[in-house]
Amino acid sequence: MANELTIPLLPCPSIDEIASFYEMLGFETTYRQTRPNPHVAVRREDLNLHFFEMEDYDPAQSYSTCLVIVADIGELFEAFAAGMRSVHGKLLVSGIPRMTRPRLRNDRYTGFTVVDPGGNWIRVHKAAKEPEARTRLAKAMENAARLADAKGDEQQALRILEGALKRADGSEPELRDVQAYRDELVERITPGS
Repeated sequence: MANELTIPLLPCPSIDEIASFYEMLGFETTYRQTRPNPHVAVRREDLNLHFFEMEDYDPAQSYSTCLVIVADIGELFEAFAAGMRSVHGKLLVSGIPRMTRPRLRNDRYTGFTVVDPGGNWIRVHKAAKEPEARTRLAKAMENAARLADAKGDEQQALRILEGALKRADGSEPELRDVQAYRDELVERITPGS
């Protein structure tokens, strides 16, 4: 078989809120049904997501996720970030909804994550080969980003980065990236950010 198409169907407390959120990110609503089962479909180019409404659904307890592989992470991130900034005046980096920034890991930028109002983790990645040699700072950044951005454990990620910064062995740009990420983690952890 060839040309198969898989589209995730993810839960949410409100299809209206989900549609509005994804429209902010540049998606268009391609299907909307309110009865008998609320359902909305959104699309941005070849990226399709479908959502179903669940009564009493708690986004903070969501385990729903999907992986999106794209050719250019930077282009998609910038488009999403511009939409978020146009509506909220800033990039939302904590709470629900939120979006993480792409991180420099192994001398390449890896993916980012969008956590939508339904608590669904949309993980955007680009496949790439890993280089052989990495600094300890690069390894710490990779571990911290995995913990914070993929698992939501900002506290442990911050501890890893602070320890690595004490033993910094990376280049100046790498050091600046790690310090900026540490500052973002502090902002995420601090209530009212």
